[in-house]
Amino acid sequence: MIEQNLAKIHNRINTVKHPQKITLIAVSKTKPASDLQQAINAGQKHFGENYLQEALEKIQALKGQDLIWHFIGPIQSNKTKQIAENFSWVHSVDRLKIAKRLNDQRPENMEKLNILLQVNIDNEPTKSGLLIDEIDEIIPHFENFRNISLRGFMCIPSPDHPAQSFAKMAQILNKYPNLDTLSMGMSSDLELAIENGATFVRIGSDIFGKRA
Repeated sequence: MIEQNLAKIHNRINTVKHPQKITLIAVSKTKPASDLQQAINAGQKHFGENYLQEALEKIQALKGQDLIWHFIGPIQSNKTKQIAENFSWVHSVDRLKIAKRLNDQRPENMEKLNILLQVNIDNEPTKSGLLIDEIDEIIPHFENFRNISLRGFMCIPSPDHPAQSFAKMAQILNKYPNLDTLSMGMSSDLELAIENGATFVRIGSDIFGKRA
């Protein structure tokens, strides 16, 4: 089942005309390592996790396989050390303090940790993320960090007008020629996201089924 679901998602990605390379992140929160193993057997390498403790158990259970782990959930200060030590990408950085902690706690012998700034693109009070006018303020600080690399942005748009929100994100990325990554698009709107320049799409239920 998971194998067929992955094939369907790749099919959906391939039906959209896009010049950019798309990477599919399988969002595996609340799903057991055995489900992830099925996806791995079908060729999936990138996995997104929201909850640190649960993620660490899966990283341990599946270690030795060539996987790339993305942390996509909210980040508390007391979790930054384990995130810095166990992930390749963090999508949900929304304040400088967290970026600094991830930099200071990333082991020197590991490759740089790839960072995406989470943007609250529709200025919704219930969502975390930087507001658009805070982005210019935070970006210059990344020049001082040796162990992390700022790569781009992540957003979760309002369901009312996702295309508009994705287009705004694309405009923001274009302002920064040294950034190359847009993490946006989920099961319901991945085509719209890709049309607007997404390079990562984050798909959960359409791969693993509904969450319990």
